[in-house]
Amino acid sequence: QGELLSLAKQCDLPVRKVEKWFRRRRNMDRPSLSKKFSEACWRFTFYIISFFTGLAVLYDKPWLWDHRECWTGYPQQPLQPSLFWYYMLELSFYWSLVFTLPFDVKRKDFKEQIVHHAATIFLISFSYCANYIRIGTLVMVIHDASDCFLEPTKIFNYMKWKKTCDSLFMIFSAVFLISRLVIYPYTVLYNTYYYSMEIFQPFFGYYFVNVLLIILQLLHVFWSCLIIHMVYKFILQGTMEKDMRSDTEESDKDEERDKIREKEKNGITYFSNVTSNGYIQRTGSAPLNNRAHLANGHAKER
Repeated sequence: QGELLSLAKQCDLPVRKVEKWFRRRRNMDRPSLSKKFSEACWRFTFYIISFFTGLAVLYDKPWLWDHRECWTGYPQQPLQPSLFWYYMLELSFYWSLVFTLPFDVKRKDFKEQIVHHAATIFLISFSYCANYIRIGTLVMVIHDASDCFLEPTKIFNYMKWKKTCDSLFMIFSAVFLISRLVIYPYTVLYNTYYYSMEIFQPFFGYYFVNVLLIILQLLHVFWSCLIIHMVYKFILQGTMEKDMRSDTEESDKDEERDKIREKEKNGITYFSNVTSNGYIQRTGSAPLNNRAHLANGHAKER
């Protein structure tokens, strides 16, 4: 506030004009709607291709239907070319997300996204080196299933197709909660922690992979809490809030705070102007003049 007053004096401008100038200058650096729309379209294109690629690669693999098959013959499990290219597709995409983080739209869960990308890259890379290929493919397919519905939800939100957006959000919520809180713990976590012990004794890779998988699960729980809260609000109010998971940017929150402050200041200024005219008009009463004063927002007789 002190810097604003100083700048206002130096420029011979009202403080409000200085605040508006800084707000407009900040908004110039904010991502446009077209940028957010194109980013969502690009991610949707990848997730839909990746998900169906994973299904095409795994539909005839025995470990997709019987999870104990993930450990049959381990560690001497041959790497098929289709699995290799599927791994490269996923790994290259998550590396691209890391490289483009400074340029992408900054979202509320920015720190969680960094942890998620790092854990995913370590998990994909280490599972490839330790020949946890079968477990790795299951993890990738499960994650892509819900993301296929998240991005189109954002797309229709940017297009202002409210009903379509709300419908897709409910589908996404159901797929996310089932895949991340039910299928993932049973198919992956329980599989790596319990079934693998029946085949071989634990070694460094066993502990390292399980730690990374648990980190992913903790992130799933964090995002699930936000999604459940949004679904609860949607059921009560009949309308969806802004995406608490990752669609609301940090700058949006700042702008909302500024708008609230501006409304409050404008309301106080207006009320002050009205009360400073020497009287307050009341129905069927004379001007108050010196007979009244303002206390706690109410005109009272002295």
